[in-house]
Amino acid sequence: MPFTKQHRRLVATATAVVLGASALAACGSSDDSDTQDASGPANLTYWTWTPNMDKVVDLWNKGPGKKQQIKVTVKKQASGDTLVTKILTAHKAKKAPDLVQAEYQALPTLVSNDALADISGDAGDLKGKFADGIWQQATLGTDALYAIPQDSGPMMFYYRADLFKKYGLEVPGTWDEFAETARALKKKAPDKDLTTFSANDSGLFAGLAQQAGAKWWTASGDKWKVGIDDAATKKVADFWGGLVKEGAVDNQPMYTPAWNKALNTGKQIAWVSAVWAPGTLTTAAPDTKGKWAMAPLPQWDASSNATGSWGGSSTAVTTDSKHRAAAAKFAAWLNTDKAALTALAKESGIYPAATDAQLSGAFQEPPAYFSNQADFYPQAQKIAKTTAPAAWGPNVNVAYATFKDAFAAAAKNKSDFGDALTKMQDATVADMKKQGFEVAE
Repeated sequence: MPFTKQHRRLVATATAVVLGASALAACGSSDDSDTQDASGPANLTYWTWTPNMDKVVDLWNKGPGKKQQIKVTVKKQASGDTLVTKILTAHKAKKAPDLVQAEYQALPTLVSNDALADISGDAGDLKGKFADGIWQQATLGTDALYAIPQDSGPMMFYYRADLFKKYGLEVPGTWDEFAETARALKKKAPDKDLTTFSANDSGLFAGLAQQAGAKWWTASGDKWKVGIDDAATKKVADFWGGLVKEGAVDNQPMYTPAWNKALNTGKQIAWVSAVWAPGTLTTAAPDTKGKWAMAPLPQWDASSNATGSWGGSSTAVTTDSKHRAAAAKFAAWLNTDKAALTALAKESGIYPAATDAQLSGAFQEPPAYFSNQADFYPQAQKIAKTTAPAAWGPNVNVAYATFKDAFAAAAKNKSDFGDALTKMQDATVADMKKQGFEVAE
């Protein structure tokens, strides 16, 4: 069992995300024999925020689901902490749905409350269908399987190919080269920035730390260790803090009208982002379509080959389901079947976590915005395979909220990013202790 029952209790964080009070151990809950029949009839409910998921599920209901008498009904939900809170509230009343969509960083919170079932014995042998770093996020580093990976956000480097050529810049292969590129651009065009450091999306910084080898949360027995200020993350914070302080990169947040304008006019000529960036650029910088290119994320040393993940979610089966094996069968189909994955890409615009699907269907041609880069998706697939493992914990929401406040102030004031990281570490540890978790010093 992942959490001994005498230690399980529900508590609420300041942001109303409910957390358990024990650390991860070996395996998940799958001990109710009356829930293990994979055959129908079974009527399952699936909470998800993915657009047009009902159209994808129709393929199941009219095909394999009809044959097996397993029907799935989609219930559209909000995403993020709102959905996590709703799931745990329903679970407390033993009324959670059969299936839920969950972001990878939310899985420890759900598992720590015994809300997700271990479906390792029901889903089949799927490990080889996903990058190791993605699979690890669904198992939480144990022998259990708490969810089937659905989509992923491998991180990449996007740049204006025409402006790099104009200013004689080389695509950086390392972060040291990235810094030199930023400085070189400033010398040649003082009114331009290579990119900006933004604190309004915590997932970006988390992915960069992940690439560097950070392990923000680790668990042993009933104790958690919080390492948000570990050496890897300090390296990332100091790197970006140094660039901001010297003015080599901008310090303004993303997703604002000013940011859009900077991208659209060429004031900013690069963006550290993820595979979903073409959709954002289409809206933010419509006048620059066909002028951008994508490359792997710079590495911390030339011999490394890793990327971080910015975003992504999974399909999980709850412990309240009376048809866990049937639900696991649907979750496996949804995220590994060729027709299902093609529909998810077409109808919902997701980048699949399943590696086989990353070059099929909707991914045989480059995004329209990147029509000039024919190898966009072949290169994306290679990058996705190098996704580094992530180490999530039970109060990611607190860490993320503190990051936004502390790092936004540090970026604005060009002050020490190390101090901001310490605030993030201290706030996360204090919250965990407040909620009853045992935290190793």
